[in-house]
This record gives sequence, structure tokens and C-alpha cells, in this order.
Amino acid sequence: MRARPRHPVQGRGIFSGTGVIIVGLTATIAALVFPIWSYADRSDPTGAVNVLSAQTVSTQYGPLSALDRDFIVKVRLAGLWELPAGEMAEEKGTTAAVRTAGQHLVDGHAALDAHVRTVATQLGVPIPNGPNTQQQQWLATLTAAQGQDFDREFANIVRLAHGRVFSVVAQVRAGTQNTLVRELADDANATVLDHIKVLEATGYVDFSTLARQLAVTPAPVASPPVVAPRDATPLLPSPATTTPTPSPTSPYTLPPATTSPPPASDSP
Repeated sequence: MRARPRHPVQGRGIFSGTGVIIVGLTATIAALVFPIWSYADRSDPTGAVNVLSAQTVSTQYGPLSALDRDFIVKVRLAGLWELPAGEMAEEKGTTAAVRTAGQHLVDGHAALDAHVRTVATQLGVPIPNGPNTQQQQWLATLTAAQGQDFDREFANIVRLAHGRVFSVVAQVRAGTQNTLVRELADDANATVLDHIKVLEATGYVDFSTLARQLAVTPAPVASPPVVAPRDATPLLPSPATTTPTPSPTSPYTLPPATTSPPPASDSP
């Protein structure tokens, strides 16, 4: 007697309710694991992960970032052209307000330059000994201008430069982790704000033109190279580093950077 074929039992096999759940869970796990596995051995092609560590060095005063180093260079550059601009204003200004603004620039940048040279030495940051191309052009414009034209050029050129650096000082002060840079930013902030006020007090600042100029992003200044601090210990500027006597060919100078090599001799 042949056995009667049995009908399949409902709810069994991979297409049953339990089977569907198992298949779904397996697919989900595979979807989560595959990206991790597929990228586990891949390196970051852009190097973005290591940008911060590559551009920041450790010092006993705290981390020194690329922005910190760029700020130190900018403070030095500011003094290299604004101090001579202030001396010109003291001599060529036709009003007491312009001459007063010039005196503030001279006094402020003489003190700030001494501060920045000390900080650069302590942190091992190379700094320049001469103005950049744009600053040389500004000085040439002021040298050629006379009378009220000088007053107007002086007030507007120097006010524009201070307006641009003011935001940089604020950015550095807000984010730096280095105590020496923080102190320098405090000094620079007070100095720049004082200069902005006395320049505006001359009555020559064209605020509408200034606003348009500040809205244009200037060409970026290259950041100094990443260098390890020589020996991040407090150092004072060399006793021999003093303001040199002005010469006929270079009437406006600041002490050379203590971390830079001496200028080459002009003699053959």
C-alpha cells in the first residue's frame, strides 16, 4: 500500500516569517561591515587627517600652529613699514592730528617690534628684516606725496592696513593655545586699536572707500615653514640688538630679527 504524498507544512523554509527575518538581518550586517572592511587598509589620499599635526609643533609654552607663526610674521612686517610711515607723518604732516597719529605709530610699533622679536626668538620662528612688496609700494607712495595729499594718503593707506590686521589679531587671540602668542596678540590688539582711533581722528579717512577695500580679500601671505623650536626657553634679545643710526640711504629702520642671519655685506 503506497503512502499518500504529504502536503508541505505552511511556514517552513527560508521564505517563512522567521527565514525572512534572518535573511534581512544578514543583509544589514553585511552592509554595515563591508564599508569598514573595504576602507580599512586605504590611506587618506588628501592627508587631511594629519594636517593639524603636520602644521603644529609643541613648545613649552603650548602648541604653536601655522596661524600662530603667520601672525608673528605679520606683526614683524607691520612694524617694518608702519614705523617709517609714522616718522614721515611726524615730519610731513600738515596738521597736528596727522603728526600725532605718526607719533602713535612710531611709539606703538617700536614697543611691539621689540615684543615680537623676543617671542620669535623664544619660539624659533624665522621673521623678515624688510617690508614685503606691497608695503614697499605704500612707503614709496607716502614718500612721493606732499602737503594734504600726504595727509590723505597716510591716513587711508595705514588705516586700511590696520583694518585688515585687526581681524587677524582677533582670530589668533580667540584660538591660540600658545601663551606667548596670546600675550603678543593682546599687545597687538591694544596697539592696532589705538592706531585706528588716531588715524580716524585725522579726519582724512574715507570710510566708504575703506569698506570696499576691506571687502576685497588681499593676496595671502605665505606662512613660514614648520620648524621645531630651537630650545623653547625664555630668551632676551641680544644686548647688541639696538636701533641703528639712520643712514641717508635707509632713513627708517628697525632692529634686525634676532632669529635671522645678518644681512650680506654690500662690499665686494
